Amino acid sequence: MATKVVLQFGKGRSKSITKRSNKYLEEALYNRLFKRGSSEISVRQHLNHFIKTSKRVFKWEVGLTLKKLRDRKLYYPALKLSETMAKRSMVKTVSDQSIHLDLVAKTRGIEEAENYFVDLPETSKNHLCYGTLLNCYCKELMTEKAEALMGKMKELNLSLTSMPYNSLMTLYTKTDRPGKIPAVIQEMKANNVMPDSYTYNVWMRALAAVNDISGVDRVIEEMKRDGRVAADWTTYSNLASIYVDAGLFEKAETALIELEKRNAFRDLSAFQFLITLYGRIGNLREVYRIWRSLRLAFPKTANISYLNIIQVLVNLKDLPGAEKCFREWESSCSNYDIRIVNALIGAYAREGQLEKAEELKERARRRGGKPNSKTWEIFLDYYLKHDDMKLAVDCIANAISTGRGNGDKWVPSSDMIGTLMGHFEQGKDVDGAESFLKIVKKSVDDLGKEVFESLIRTYAAAGRTSLMMRCRLKMENVELCEANKKLLDEICVE
Repeated sequence: MATKVVLQFGKGRSKSITKRSNKYLEEALYNRLFKRGSSEISVRQHLNHFIKTSKRVFKWEVGLTLKKLRDRKLYYPALKLSETMAKRSMVKTVSDQSIHLDLVAKTRGIEEAENYFVDLPETSKNHLCYGTLLNCYCKELMTEKAEALMGKMKELNLSLTSMPYNSLMTLYTKTDRPGKIPAVIQEMKANNVMPDSYTYNVWMRALAAVNDISGVDRVIEEMKRDGRVAADWTTYSNLASIYVDAGLFEKAETALIELEKRNAFRDLSAFQFLITLYGRIGNLREVYRIWRSLRLAFPKTANISYLNIIQVLVNLKDLPGAEKCFREWESSCSNYDIRIVNALIGAYAREGQLEKAEELKERARRRGGKPNSKTWEIFLDYYLKHDDMKLAVDCIANAISTGRGNGDKWVPSSDMIGTLMGHFEQGKDVDGAESFLKIVKKSVDDLGKEVFESLIRTYAAAGRTSLMMRCRLKMENVELCEANKKLLDEICVE
């Protein structure tokens, strides 16, 4: 029997999917797109199929689907859906245009977003679309453009809420200019702009950044006195984190008690913050208590929750507890999440239990948990600390071959490259150095002067020559110091 899906539209109005004609999609659009999970590949396939069918859907379905896609950071399919609906003559409200503007910025960049904004009808250029463009500038840390646009919004006498001010304050926080935030707060007060909980959180963070903890206390008291904005769990999570950073553990515990009181809707993120922050103050008993509460609230416990508790227990040196949670997760997981495996592998490696770390890596591989670049980083760190450079090079090769989860290249740090080149130089191992650089060149475009100078010293120490070295240096645009120029003359002789 079909499930009846109804959405209310104000007083006395509703839409029922079960009552619509066969011109429409037979199920809610968001159900169709997420039919086989929320991976981008699956969602795109279902979206493309929907577009090809030319089936109709209700506008509210599109709005709700876009929200779900954005919540999951699936911006490309969200933009494609938004554009498809526009082509099908679905009328966009200013709010829809604001969402579309944000999607363009996230997928095609600021310049394309600016072009979309410019092409909007003048009637659409209200506080919503201006505010979205401002937020885009702030996310990209484009301070001059953000401040200029904020000035334009004031000049146009747009009705400003706390949102554009919050965007600007977040920008100042991310660009290490917390000193500018109090002036923004004063402007909000002067213009009777009502703050929200986010405003107070950013304000407290700004004061904490300049070590003004008494100022943080004054802000939370002002928030209580004002009464218009109720402090929610995020307020006390923010406050507890500030106190933990300042080493004020008693105050942090008091804030965490308030956080827990305000988690009436049993928000998963609130449980996660409680576990993390109790872990940071070393209160293992409370960590376990909150973990039990989380398990009761979410019997089908998410991978991210297991990852969080195992990381916290590892940091608290409770390896048996971490292993117990891992076995519990492993016995019932449907997706063998390599991140959770890495948390325990890392603990074993730091404790010098290499055999256990290797055994767990292989067990994960058998269960479908393919090692990622982080896995290889853990083993790489172990081998570097134990001067096993051959296996360290193997780990670098594996990490480069694997790449990062988002498709980006994995790039070894300059310090890491320098350490290994120093090892080859000390051992006069030209072949080892050249083999290593051949691996590194797969992910590093510019090796840099220091790497080639080390290579030249290795050749010189080994008494080896290289007729191609000058050509290599020219191709890499490397200019040597005087001492290494002399060594270059020595190794380039025929």
